[in-house]
Amino acid sequence: MRSRSLRPRDEAVSRPVAVAATLALAAVPLLGATTTASAAERVDNPYVGADQYVNSYWSENVVDAAAEAGGDLGQQMLTLADTPTSVWMDRTSAIEGNVDGPGLRYHLDAALEQQQGDTPMVFNLVIYNLPGRDCYALASNGLLDPTPEGMAEYKNEYIDVIADMLAEPQYADLRVVATIEPDSLPNLVTNMSEPKCQESAPYYREGTAYALDRLYEAGNVYSYIDAAHAGWLGWDSNAGPAVDVFQEVVTSTEHGYDTVAGFVTNTANSTPLHEPFLEDEPFGSGGGTQVRQADFYQWNSDFDELDWTEHLYSLAVAAGFPSDIGMLIDTSRNGWGGPDRPTAESSSSTLNTYVDESRVDRRTHRGAWCNPAGAGLGERPTVNPTDNPASHLDAYVWVKPPGESDGNSEEIPNDQGKSFDRMCDPTFASPKLDGKLTGALGGAPLAGQWFQDQFEMLVTNAYPPIDGGSVDPDTEAPTAPADLAATGTTSTSTDLTWGASSDDTGVTRYTVLVDGAEAGTSATTSYTLTGLTPSTTYEVTVTARDAAGNVSAASAPVTVTTKEATGGEDTQAPTVPTGLAAGEVTSSSVELTWAAADDDTGVAGYRVHRDGDLVADVTGTSATDSGLAADTAYSYTVTAYDAAGNASAASDALSVTTEEGGTTPTGGCTVDYSANSWNTGFTGSFVVTNDSDAAIDGWELTFTFADGQTVDQIWSAQASQSGSAVTITPAAWSTTIPAGGSVTFGFNGSHSGTNTAPDDFALDGVACDIA
Repeated sequence: MRSRSLRPRDEAVSRPVAVAATLALAAVPLLGATTTASAAERVDNPYVGADQYVNSYWSENVVDAAAEAGGDLGQQMLTLADTPTSVWMDRTSAIEGNVDGPGLRYHLDAALEQQQGDTPMVFNLVIYNLPGRDCYALASNGLLDPTPEGMAEYKNEYIDVIADMLAEPQYADLRVVATIEPDSLPNLVTNMSEPKCQESAPYYREGTAYALDRLYEAGNVYSYIDAAHAGWLGWDSNAGPAVDVFQEVVTSTEHGYDTVAGFVTNTANSTPLHEPFLEDEPFGSGGGTQVRQADFYQWNSDFDELDWTEHLYSLAVAAGFPSDIGMLIDTSRNGWGGPDRPTAESSSSTLNTYVDESRVDRRTHRGAWCNPAGAGLGERPTVNPTDNPASHLDAYVWVKPPGESDGNSEEIPNDQGKSFDRMCDPTFASPKLDGKLTGALGGAPLAGQWFQDQFEMLVTNAYPPIDGGSVDPDTEAPTAPADLAATGTTSTSTDLTWGASSDDTGVTRYTVLVDGAEAGTSATTSYTLTGLTPSTTYEVTVTARDAAGNVSAASAPVTVTTKEATGGEDTQAPTVPTGLAAGEVTSSSVELTWAAADDDTGVAGYRVHRDGDLVADVTGTSATDSGLAADTAYSYTVTAYDAAGNASAASDALSVTTEEGGTTPTGGCTVDYSANSWNTGFTGSFVVTNDSDAAIDGWELTFTFADGQTVDQIWSAQASQSGSAVTITPAAWSTTIPAGGSVTFGFNGSHSGTNTAPDDFALDGVACDIA
């Protein structure tokens, strides 16, 4: 049990908005900003003595949300508009700017404008674009494939471009704090049974190391590696392997430990900072039961992020990381206030009831991560928090901008690589959550897009609660836009322009209305209306909104009549592809062919799905799917799509079983096995060496447990078990064991007996010596 001296609540930053028009230029001084340092000087904690960049694009969303909410809730929202949040580079196009917001240079220049005198400016940045990103989820998979081509784009068109821009002389005085690839390396610890993670793993390692080196070489970047959260890596059996992975990647860089300033936890998650009414201690009079045995914690003694950061720091330093590394915690959504927050420890004598009534974390399960209902804003960004000195905290930060969705709650077609993950569906009882409902909010948009209902919930449930503060009582509406004109009208679209409106606090957005209904918004004085019906007349007007939420009168209307249809509006889907067949099948790959589909305007491409997941998007009628497991059955389908985006139904499914892998070694093998047991759990670790004079391709290791042990979760390999017999097959990156070489992997397991070690190891049917 750990004791802590909790920091008084009034030390967190919670400033009212001064003048709304200055949002884009307002720098936020944080607690502890009492000293300054030379811009060229690297410091231990980049947040000390510095202001932080306020993302004006996010601030405008907050101002708009406040206007929509109105009343006291809206006033509370406005006090948050100058809170610093991270800028996410979540795909290559984000560097230049895309539908989700302006590009990196816009933000860097804005940070320079916000900088006050010689006070350093911290620019919070998220690097999030690895090939095969987010391999265990779907809501934000990303656009780069886990292939050599994807790795090349990540390095050359993403990391290099960002690092070169940050290294430009005009940005040298900024302190860029980079969160490095959320959820990437943690997936290599716990989710290596997932084929997508196996396929992505080598690119995660290579890409993260490359990013650390290049960003360090920029000279002004402080990189913090994402380290998941307490409910993911808190178990000893996960925490130790996680630090091993972190160390492996960092020490593979050219500049070693110098490339990292520390770790950041709880990114875009909602694990509380502190569970005030729960500690890891004996429960009940018998003393044999621990609080951590409750269903909600599942033997994980790290109940909160202060537990996890303390645990992580101690393991990392023991493993060789410098003792001056620091920890960041994302507190943007882990407040859990509101009417459902417990106010006292439960008096129940039943463990699960006691925990459920005492915990402030109100999720259905600690693995529920998508737009969790009931969450609230946590601690406001704070420098050098003193809540738990053993955690070595550099700051509380808002990495995930509150109000931005984690993922869509139902299928939404898009071209951003963001798929529908059922963990975002409030009606789904997920096997990953022990059959419990996800607890996600309904009506959610795509990941990264503004989610008004979520933001209202987060502000309402904030803990510490938000003081409404004193807000500029601006009640004067902007002038109405003038000179509205429509040009370039086609059968389905028209280009609009108008004159700028004037306002005492500044116009933040224009709204275009068609026949009185909102059709879209623009931050500039132009907009292209699309999706119109041919040969139809519309009345179009525009209104202006200022930073305080006041809306102008509508402009004088303009009448737009679209042209007759030209016959180019394609609504016919291609026919279903036929003749799907497997060509060459090996132990790790399948060649697929099919007959071309028909379409009235021509087929643009085909999408290949394996077991329901997209694995290829090609223009021809063939594809090769590689990185498969040997002797495994897969189901494939193909769909066709045309240039207008119409897609066919899926082809008939084709079942393909890969060949058995491996060749018989000629000189034997050696297995070094060790186990670390606790209660009814254990971690097994393997080093399998090929003692033969030839490489072994597509290997298979077999053995038998003597005491009824089971393999629950494996990393760096795949496992199947029938009774006491276990079969281990390689991960995608370790299919070959060279002559004299070895592979390493491990697993978490369960046992009820003495946990006797196996002694009948065989590699591809050949008995192995035991080291």
